[in-house]
This record gives sequence, structure tokens and C-alpha cells, in this order.
Amino acid sequence: MRWLLLIILLTGCSAIPLSPPAQVDRVPAGTLDAVAARTSLAALPLNAPGRLDGYVRDCDNGQACVFGQPWFDTDGDGCDQRSQVLARDLTAVERKPGRCGVQSGTLDDPYTGSRVTSVSKIQIDHVVPLAEMWRSGAAAWPQERRVAAANDLRNLMAVSGKVNQSKGDKTPDEWMPPNAAYTCSYGRIYVTVKAAYGLSVAPAERSALENALTTCDTPPAT
Repeated sequence: MRWLLLIILLTGCSAIPLSPPAQVDRVPAGTLDAVAARTSLAALPLNAPGRLDGYVRDCDNGQACVFGQPWFDTDGDGCDQRSQVLARDLTAVERKPGRCGVQSGTLDDPYTGSRVTSVSKIQIDHVVPLAEMWRSGAAAWPQERRVAAANDLRNLMAVSGKVNQSKGDKTPDEWMPPNAAYTCSYGRIYVTVKAAYGLSVAPAERSALENALTTCDTPPAT
């Protein structure tokens, strides 16, 4: 074991985790607490997932772009939503000269418990995926409401690009953050957004969220 640790130190490898993933309790402002989230989840309409007919996220080359241009500056302060989320979720933030764009900072990724120091490796996750919003009610909304929902800071989290890609458009019954210590927080954020927009939940989705919220009563492992 002593030789293995020496090899790791000399090569910079991290084959052996030296500690469990950190618990990161950060949630966006306006996120429901566990009790309110349970109540709100029980009140959400229960429906089978809708179809994705008409859903087009791409805005290039005249595509339908049903949720509007990504990272629209909804509050008109001159700073797009991606930059606002990065500035909110990262520490030691440095902005681009004369601009609101973030050029550097450090992210303690709540989904993995790992630290990311390169902004280029950070993506912004829609906790409730836009495709899921479409399936659970947004298909019937006017465009303005969809743009507002797509840029709602309560639904946006800075996370590592790799874990965001692995999640894709999956719902909680299909995917949860690898960092189990964040399960409660993730469930609270997800329910907050679904409740705010009156979106439906599928039976398996509700069950997964109920399970996620039970972890709010369980102290993290030490």
C-alpha cells in the first residue's frame, strides 16, 4: 500500500479516492425547503409523459427554437443568464475586461462533489430539462413563458460538463447526481421548478422525487 501511494503521488494519478464526495448544500434562491417540497410534489398533476412532437431546441438556420435563444438576458441588465449563473455558483470569479462574462473561477460541483477550475469545462444544467418541460406542459405555453422558464435562475446550476452530458434530458427516475449527498437538494430544486410552472409529473418521476426528499431527513455519512 505504501508503494502504491508513492506511485500516485509521483504520477499525479488519483486512482484511489482519498475522501468521499463532499456534500454541497448550495441551491438557487427561492428553492423550497424539504417540507414545502413534499407538499408541492403531492399537489402536482400526475400524468404520463407527453410526446416531444414539435420540440426543437436548435436556434440555428431558422430552426423553431421553441424555448428561445439560449441564455437570454431576461432581466435586461446586460448580463446573460449563463454569466449570471457562473458568477453566482463559482468562487474567485474574474470577469472578462469590461464585460460581464466570466473568464475564470472555481466550481465545487454539487453533482459530483469534485472541484472544477476551468470555466471551459463547466456547463449550465437545466435541473428540469427543457424537453421534460415540453412533455409536461410547456408545449401549450406561449413563447414568452417558455423563454422565461428556460432562463429561470431557480432551474439553472453550474456543473461539470461531463456530468451534464451524462444527464441529458433524463428525469429523476432515470438519473440522479452521482454525489448522493446532493440528492435532497436536487429533489428540492426539481420540485420547486415543477411547482412554479404547474408542470405534471409521471408516476415513476414522482416516486423518484419522493425517495429523493426522504434523504432530507437522513444525516450525511461521515
